[in-house]
Amino acid sequence: MTNPRTDAGSATPEWPGRRLGLPESGPRSIARFGRRLAALAIDWTLSILVSIAFFSYDAVATLAIFAVAQIVFISSLNGSVGHLVVGLRVVPVAGGWVGVLRPIGRTLLLCIVIPAVIWDRDQRGMHDRLVGTVLVRR
Repeated sequence: MTNPRTDAGSATPEWPGRRLGLPESGPRSIARFGRRLAALAIDWTLSILVSIAFFSYDAVATLAIFAVAQIVFISSLNGSVGHLVVGLRVVPVAGGWVGVLRPIGRTLLLCIVIPAVIWDRDQRGMHDRLVGTVLVRR
């Protein structure tokens, strides 16, 4: 019987992010599902509250508020409000500044939903993979 934590039968332990050079746990390790879900819930709740305050709750306005907040906060602080509250950040796989184009592409794909629910072996959603980012612990 093979160990599910090894890669293709090798004796080297495998964890999400190892192929990207990230640690198994602690700072810069891959963000796990619970924190991701909590961050999304926080961001979506804040978007709904702003939508209620300014638009008497409008679904399109809520999505637009969510998208703008994601782009602005990820570009400037490397994470949305929800990410920062739960101790996560978005970083480019290659290192450096995340920039403006990556958050725009990531957010548009996130708003479509489907790319965000398709994950690879490193637990990166396709929205992160397609733009070259990874959601990690701070």
